[in-house]
Amino acid sequence: MTSLSAVNSRNLPVLSKDTAQKQLGQNDFLRLMTTQLKEQDPFNPVDNQAMVAQMAQFSSVAGISEMNTSLKSIAEQISAQTALLTNIKSSSAAATTPSNTGV
Repeated sequence: MTSLSAVNSRNLPVLSKDTAQKQLGQNDFLRLMTTQLKEQDPFNPVDNQAMVAQMAQFSSVAGISEMNTSLKSIAEQISAQTALLTNIKSSSAAATTPSNTGV
């Protein structure tokens, strides 16, 4: 038997920081959904609207996560290009500056 140490006002277990930092992925979601479907009462099945809402919400979160990854990649590329342009600008400025040789 597993014991839970802390609960919140809704009698839900409070997760430790280590557990709370772990994220569920698509495989975890699909595993939970199929388990939920297997374990449901056949005379009182899960509401179709609730199931579709869960899937839509997960799809939205997955899309936002993918978009975040793409935006990070774009930001890294822009940063690299900016650094390259800065190096080129400083190199060309140094090349066009006349040297004082004392002639």
